Amino acid sequence: MNKILLSLILLLSSLLATVTNEYPSQQILDVKTPIVDIRTPPEWIETGLIQGAIPIMFFDEKGAYDVKAFLEELSKKVDTTKPFALICKTGSRTKIISNFLSSEFGYKVINLQGGMVFVKAKNLPTTPYKK
Repeated sequence: MNKILLSLILLLSSLLATVTNEYPSQQILDVKTPIVDIRTPPEWIETGLIQGAIPIMFFDEKGAYDVKAFLEELSKKVDTTKPFALICKTGSRTKIISNFLSSEFGYKVINLQGGMVFVKAKNLPTTPYKK
C-alpha cells in the first residue's frame, strides 16, 4: 500500500511540475516574478544582477554544489509554491537546475534562456551586486 501511495505522489508531483523556457524580458520584470541568480559571486560582481534578482549560488567556481544548502536558501528567500525564474550566464546551468527542481520537487520554474548575456544584449535593467 505504501509503495502505491508513494508512486501516486511521485506521479502527481511530476504532472504538476513544469519548466517554462523563455528569454528574459521587461514583462517578466514588470510582473515581479522572483528571479534567482544562481551564478557565483565573481560573476555577480562582473556583470551585476538583473533588476530585482536574488543571488543564490548553486555551483561554486570549481563546479561543486550543495543541493541541501541551495534549497534551504531558496526556501528562505522565495515562495516555491509559486512560479519563480532562474538565471545564469547563458542559460545552460539553469536548464539543468530548472529540470531538476521541477522533476524532483514539483516546482514551477522559468528557465531564463540566454541568461545574463541576453540581458546585457537587450539592455534590460541591472543593478550592481552588493554583499
